[in-house]
Amino acid sequence: MVKQYSPITESIPVIHIPTAPQTAPAQRNTKLHFRSQSGRFNRWRWGLNTLLIGLFFLLPLINYQGRQAIWFDLANQQFYLFGASLWPQDFTLLAWVFIAAAFALFFVTLFWGRVWCGFLCPQTAWTFMFVWVEEKFEGSRNQRIALDKAPMSLGKAGKRAGKHSVWLLLSLLTGCGFVAYFVPARELYTAIFSFSAAFWDTAWVWFFALCTYLNAGWMREMMCLHCCPYARFQSAMFDDFTQTVTYDAARGEARGPRKRKQATELGDCVDCNLCVEVCPTGIDIRNGLQYECINCGACVDACNQTMDKFGYRPNLISYTSDTALKGRSQPLWQRKRFLGYGLALLVVLAMLVLDLQTRELIDLNVIRDRQSLYRVMDDDSVENSYVLKIRNKTQQDRHYSIAAEANLPLTLSQQEVFIAAGEQLELPLTVRVKPPIQQPSYQLRFVVTDSLDTHQTVGQTSVFFSH
Repeated sequence: MVKQYSPITESIPVIHIPTAPQTAPAQRNTKLHFRSQSGRFNRWRWGLNTLLIGLFFLLPLINYQGRQAIWFDLANQQFYLFGASLWPQDFTLLAWVFIAAAFALFFVTLFWGRVWCGFLCPQTAWTFMFVWVEEKFEGSRNQRIALDKAPMSLGKAGKRAGKHSVWLLLSLLTGCGFVAYFVPARELYTAIFSFSAAFWDTAWVWFFALCTYLNAGWMREMMCLHCCPYARFQSAMFDDFTQTVTYDAARGEARGPRKRKQATELGDCVDCNLCVEVCPTGIDIRNGLQYECINCGACVDACNQTMDKFGYRPNLISYTSDTALKGRSQPLWQRKRFLGYGLALLVVLAMLVLDLQTRELIDLNVIRDRQSLYRVMDDDSVENSYVLKIRNKTQQDRHYSIAAEANLPLTLSQQEVFIAAGEQLELPLTVRVKPPIQQPSYQLRFVVTDSLDTHQTVGQTSVFFSH
């Protein structure tokens, strides 16, 4: 039997390219325990998380001009933000703020990837806080793993009870902190811990407490891996120059263990596996860019610590891009996404500023009396009735002047009104016109002006019927 060969396949040699060994990801069916790590990025994370958690709890407790500084008063459909009062008609401002925040997030992601997740996200902040509590009760990573495998005992039960008690207390405080933005904060904390709070206040506090307890205590990295949409669409905002936590495979491979100061032909990676053990999502950054990476920099701190011990150059793992590792760069103004996101962010901020400058601090709604279009008085004058709903959108008491503009000699039943801060007044008002009156109807414009600030004025058109 003659063996047949293909000239095409014979002309193409098979080349085996060595690749970096792949480390299996953490088991998702077991609890992930990650090692605590010190270092520059850890200090940045703890500092930012402490600041943000502190602001979260303290802001509702600040009083400004006799009122809670930040308060979503849903019952009265009003939002207090220090010196400003926002009503449902002003919520376009909040829409602009959220849109600006979204484009700012896109803009930052273009440069530093998921840096929001690693340093500013509440899920990350509370997860690290809960893990810190867990470490105080149950010990280091290896001790916690051993405790999970150990049979139940009095000591194990005591550690678990202490940990979960603190977790529940932190969760309850978090629930109070969140609801305090919608309910007067100083009254809420006292009422919750004295068991005298209203039913719905208590229900919402415990709802958010339960969510915190489950998310930060039990689900942890599962929220980042499976629930957070940002992890899924982040790659759409990346380009070749985006700086993410990256492993320098050209320098690190082939990896392998060795003694300190030992001569070796291996790469700089000593395969200590610390970068995996400190990762809060349990991935191996040496396998390349992965959507699970939250750019927290824990593996950078761990690897730099190992490099220092072995006398190697730092930043085997660092915040960089593939193009930077290849020695390529590009000016910012030549990056299309930089121009696109930057321009969109500037436009949204400009619209926000414009909306703020043109925001009216008086709200006026004119309602005609529909039961009687007009009334003829004893002196043959004609009278129309209206209801003016005037809202003082400031946080100061105000006097307002009322005028009516029309091609008629008219008089108003009232020309000045006082409205308390943040209040709305329904003012019955009559407009009287003396004869002769030529037309059956006239356009009529009501104008309300702040007596102290004449630049604050608002008007609305209605109709005056004469016959």
